[in-house]
Amino acid sequence: MVKRGIRIGLVILAIVAVAGIWKRQELMRLNAVLSLFSEDKIVSNFSSMGQIFVSTPIPVTGTPTPLPEATPMPLPADWQDWVERRSVTAAVVVKQGEIVHESYHQGTGPLDQRISWSMAKSYLSALFGILLEQGVIASIDDPVTTYAPSLKGTAYSEASIKDVLQMSSGVVFDEDYLDFWSDINKMGRILALGGSMDGFAEGLSETFTKPGTEWQYVSIDTHVLGMVVRGATGRPVAELLGEHILGPMGAYGNPHYVTDGYGVAFVLGGLNLTTRDYARFGEMVRNDGNFQGQQIVPSAWLADSIRPSANTKPGKIRYGYQWWIPEDARPGEILARGVYGQFIYIDKENAAVVAINSADRLFRDPGAFDDALEMMRRLAATPVKGNG
Repeated sequence: MVKRGIRIGLVILAIVAVAGIWKRQELMRLNAVLSLFSEDKIVSNFSSMGQIFVSTPIPVTGTPTPLPEATPMPLPADWQDWVERRSVTAAVVVKQGEIVHESYHQGTGPLDQRISWSMAKSYLSALFGILLEQGVIASIDDPVTTYAPSLKGTAYSEASIKDVLQMSSGVVFDEDYLDFWSDINKMGRILALGGSMDGFAEGLSETFTKPGTEWQYVSIDTHVLGMVVRGATGRPVAELLGEHILGPMGAYGNPHYVTDGYGVAFVLGGLNLTTRDYARFGEMVRNDGNFQGQQIVPSAWLADSIRPSANTKPGKIRYGYQWWIPEDARPGEILARGVYGQFIYIDKENAAVVAINSADRLFRDPGAFDDALEMMRRLAATPVKGNG
């Protein structure tokens, strides 16, 4: 009897120990969220998201065929000042399919898997085009609840896939990154504590307008798109992205998604790739979905995606299907864009792609985006000897 009591006691102690480790991991992730953007940690954190948070690998087989390298381009005289001002960590410039500039800063290197933040939204948009062509998703005019029935009775009850692609769901969601109590930051804490992103979306009940009538950038819309993809295919987004986009294109290192506690990819901003990979994705989009002779994404879908179709306000930056279009853009000038200075800038007229990763804690300051856009435009327009 005594031995049995000892065994039971040991089991209880083991359970307590395991629970303690689990809670400690949760608390460590929560602490990481609270210090994620601190001045002394932000650069290293943005290269270490897979260690800080729960993550899942994106299956990619084979090795990428590197983009050829050309004569290095002349850089603007104020390049270094701009790099320091915008706290740039990496820059890759591609002209006519050739790398003409590649540099790393603040201790980062070419193998760093840098966090995409909202550039990930454009990747999910590209995946949508493939699934539509396959017929897995019938139409973007379908209600999101057709594929994500758990959203019935929520703020998304009346929204179509197209409404959500255009950030026009009408759902109330506070996107203020500087407000501790904003929805976007509450969502981050749920992610850190191993909660459910689906549950968070299902808990939203308020709308401020009818879907499709007004544009308002709310990142949870992209998570809902991920719910649609998973509901339509019965498969994780990481598998699908690896199979249909990153696999055919090739990817460096070990690409991965940050996930919630249920293994669901943080599709609205949790993609981790090298800066070279971000540039390669931009080059594929510049070539209407074709990369090194292989059609990855349907060209017709990309044409629709990058068209400024959302009902944005006049005089402001415009929006398509999870893509940004500058207010004064020339045809074929688009952006994938993430907080703290992440960019994939595409300029079809100049046959150029500029991929930038940064740790820009001043990204919300007045003029910060214009400052970044101006430099990327200058880089894209700079002639390169022997390359146009």
